[in-house]
This record gives sequence, C-alpha cells and structure tokens, in this order.
Amino acid sequence: MRFHFDAGKNLEVRRKHGVSLEEAQEIFDQAYIVDRKNDNPEQYRAIGWSQGCRCSVIFEIRRDRHGEYYRLVTAWTATKQEEYAYATQI
Repeated sequence: MRFHFDAGKNLEVRRKHGVSLEEAQEIFDQAYIVDRKNDNPEQYRAIGWSQGCRCSVIFEIRRDRHGEYYRLVTAWTATKQEEYAYATQI
C-alpha cells in the first residue's frame, strides 16, 4: 500500500490535531473501519490505532502509472463517537 501527503500539511495536522499524517499511516497496518466521508471529491474516513491511540484519517484513493495509492488529507485523535463506532464494528 502506497501513501502520499503534502509535507507542509503533515506538519500542520500534527501541530493542530496531535497526530501526523505520517503516523496515521499505521492505521492501515491493522484492523480498521472505513466509511465514506464525502462524494466530491470522493473521500473516506478510516478509524484505527496509531501511536497507541485510536485515530481517524481522511483519505482519497487515487491512481497513477504505478497503480493505486492513498492520498492522506487530514488526521486527528478519534472522537468518542468514532471510538464507539470502532469498538462496535471491530
């Protein structure tokens, strides 16, 4: 699985939400849940574990000449509602 994200945005998200896009990649290495967040552009939310806490990440699925990759948009520590959704679906 390949990931892309803007380096400047990575620092901004880390400062603002306490979890970086780079750290959020860890969510995809274990059990996680996904739901559709937005239709235009088509975005998804994944909820899972990163850096020892439950986190959420918004991502888009894109393709280039090397195949499919995930473009990470933003991430944050999971809300109580997201923690509940994760706990009841995993």
